[in-house]
Amino acid sequence: MFSEIHASERGLVHGYVLDGEGGARRISRNALDVLDLRPGESLWLHWDRGVPEARGWLRESSGLSPFACDLLLEEATRPRLVPLGAERLLVFLRGVNRNPGAAPEDMVSLRIYVDVRQVISLRQRPLRAVTALCEAFERGEGPRTASQVMLFLAGALTDGADALIADLGEQLDGVEDALEANEKAVPDRSLLLALRRRAAGLRRYLAPQREIYAQLARNHLSWLAADDCDRWSELHNRLTRHLEELELARERVSLLQEAEHRRVTERMNRTMYMLGIVTGFFMPMSFVTGLLGINLGGIPGAEHPLGFFAACGLIALMAAFQWWLFRRLRWL
Repeated sequence: MFSEIHASERGLVHGYVLDGEGGARRISRNALDVLDLRPGESLWLHWDRGVPEARGWLRESSGLSPFACDLLLEEATRPRLVPLGAERLLVFLRGVNRNPGAAPEDMVSLRIYVDVRQVISLRQRPLRAVTALCEAFERGEGPRTASQVMLFLAGALTDGADALIADLGEQLDGVEDALEANEKAVPDRSLLLALRRRAAGLRRYLAPQREIYAQLARNHLSWLAADDCDRWSELHNRLTRHLEELELARERVSLLQEAEHRRVTERMNRTMYMLGIVTGFFMPMSFVTGLLGINLGGIPGAEHPLGFFAACGLIALMAAFQWWLFRRLRWL
């Protein structure tokens, strides 16, 4: 894991000059003013847009138009592709939030400007895709051109979504397996809600991101490598598969919630049915005992020494008749 450069570099998190062979050399913030790229070299600068010095450099020294700077620095973004003339692009992507204490579906924004020889990227929060790119450069296995830097970052962001969606599917498999093993098991409702919320949050950003990859696969810019379009097309296919998995995950969560709701409803209906049977069974006997318990004269058998036993026998006969009747009507 690479440590990020903070105050001493005034907002420049990473700076690399690509040698065109898969390797790169680091450059500092102070070296940008005197930097002169040799033939075959490209530049990648990764900035923290929350640092005022980074915003100032972008507006004053990057050479980008005010329109492009405004888009790169705006607070709220969604995945999209903005052409700037024939050979320059602004690309806004989202990656899974793997920062400590963060919700993964709260995806982190990565803003990218790219042309034939340079890539300028901005972030607010750290991204593992950027770290993976730095590690590739250190191994001498990194991208060779500016277009491949953008492609590498997009691929690494998609890899992060791969792992999260696979984990989501495994959690749903665990819930379904537990219910199949024990029909009386109760699924964790909070877990189901969290999984459904995660699927919806991922779909919100991955759906427009898939369209970006489709546009880049069709956009044959002169500085794209020969196989770049094929690799963008493959990323598009991967995101299509991810979106299908997310849609399936939402359906699976809905089915689990519906099954749990149906089970609870059936249990409640059985309980209410039994309460109704018990109420109907004891209602006639309650009526008789209530009638015989009034404090008025003329109650039959009140003065007879066997009157109590006669009333008990009458109630027993009523109970036996009701039992026979309920069984004949198949209520029991």
